[in-house]
Amino acid sequence: MTDAIDKVQGEARAAWLESALEALYRVSRVLSRSLELRETLSEVLRVLDEECGFNRALVTLTDPDGESMAISALHGVDAPIDPDIRWRAGEGVIGSVQQRSRPLVIERLADNPNYLPQRGMFDAEAPFIGVPIRAAQETIGVLALQPPVAVRDRLDDDAHFAEMVANLIGQTVRLSCQVRQERRDLSEERDSLRRTVRNHFGFDSIIGRTVVMRKVFEQIRQVAKWNTTVLVRGETGTGKELIAQAIHYNSPRAAGPFVKLNCAALPENLLESELFGHEKGAFTGALTQRKGRFEAADGGTLFLDEIGEISASFQAKLLRVLQEGELERVGGVRTLRVDVRVIAATNRDLEFEVEAGKFREDLFYRLNVMPIMLPPLRERVEDIPEIARFLVDKVSKMQGRPLSITDSALRILLHHGWPGNVRELENCVERAAVMSEDGIIDRDLILVSGVEERVTPLRGGGTVDLDDPGLDERERVIAALEQAGWVQAKAARLLNMTPRQIAYRIQTLNIKVRQI
Repeated sequence: MTDAIDKVQGEARAAWLESALEALYRVSRVLSRSLELRETLSEVLRVLDEECGFNRALVTLTDPDGESMAISALHGVDAPIDPDIRWRAGEGVIGSVQQRSRPLVIERLADNPNYLPQRGMFDAEAPFIGVPIRAAQETIGVLALQPPVAVRDRLDDDAHFAEMVANLIGQTVRLSCQVRQERRDLSEERDSLRRTVRNHFGFDSIIGRTVVMRKVFEQIRQVAKWNTTVLVRGETGTGKELIAQAIHYNSPRAAGPFVKLNCAALPENLLESELFGHEKGAFTGALTQRKGRFEAADGGTLFLDEIGEISASFQAKLLRVLQEGELERVGGVRTLRVDVRVIAATNRDLEFEVEAGKFREDLFYRLNVMPIMLPPLRERVEDIPEIARFLVDKVSKMQGRPLSITDSALRILLHHGWPGNVRELENCVERAAVMSEDGIIDRDLILVSGVEERVTPLRGGGTVDLDDPGLDERERVIAALEQAGWVQAKAARLLNMTPRQIAYRIQTLNIKVRQI
């Protein structure tokens, strides 16, 4: 008789072990499938019911405030449950498990003084097993299970099994929390980078208070709202790329990519591959498939600098993409659609190029939907001091030390012609900063950096008023020398001085005499 009982018990235990192993396997698969905790934990409780008969089950997790626990998954309870139910440490059997951080096994739930029957989640006549859910030695929740009434003889085994399941849940919860935190960190970093980029490439990076620059700013604000193609025109060094960036980062496409390409930097065969991409084996050296700049800019903006340099044959290919929004990779047959806003830039007279037959008229009109003309620096000299100070701050950050520029240095910058525009001014400031030992950029460093000292004639082509109170003595002497063709005797007469007096002024004011 005893042997028969032992055999039955052994078979029952073997069946239970088989069910437990299958349950652990299925639970591990469920937990590895997704990090959406509520759905995943509900599926885990369903598996525990199917494999092991835990017909009522509950998972609670600690709230972010760390002071209470809330329901994350509930199984086998048909009655409506208040979703706002919370357990504090020591409250009810659930709170007791959390506070003790040890398993709690009860043969009949109603016999436990901590049982809260009003919650209505468990069968008061059935056994109860509660185990802590831990993550990194910290109790972060509770797994509560109720096996059928008839299985009280294996409660210790069930409790040990529940601990294994709780450990798996704890690892998943910890991983899910880490992923959520990383997502939050990445989201915050992305938003921070977007703000930084917008500040760096927005209107603050373009200096200008003159009437012509205020007009440019207004054009940027208006055109940024729409997907209109823009043609930025102006001399080399006027900041055409900055304008393109300001349009993109103040537009609805700001979250999309900003991709740029200098059309003059590549020969035609490479330009086509660079813009449209190529298929594997399309030409010698095409070892893999490669997306082009148009595909890379999908959903964003493509800036095509030096657009006037592309050949007539390539102009036709570019026109099709602008008109249809379609392209084929080099060596490919599949048509690809792209959603790209194009901003082009040129320093060429495209109207003349069209008349000369060097630039397609239809492409010109397609690009010239919204032209923005950038004035050369010599036409907005009033902006030079502010631009110079901005550039000094920029170089200061690059060099990691404080830099400043004197008023005398700014006056010299004001009187230069700047054929290279802002780019030339930036190079001049950086050279002077490199040569400054004390961080002060004065007139001597500006002169050493290559800028000649002169006083700019009036814009109408006349001469400088030598009695202008805005001129200091040095500027008056230089202006007189320039008007006299650097003949000292003539300059002396203009200033009502003797030749000896002006020679003395030239020496004491450290004026470099030009030979003409």
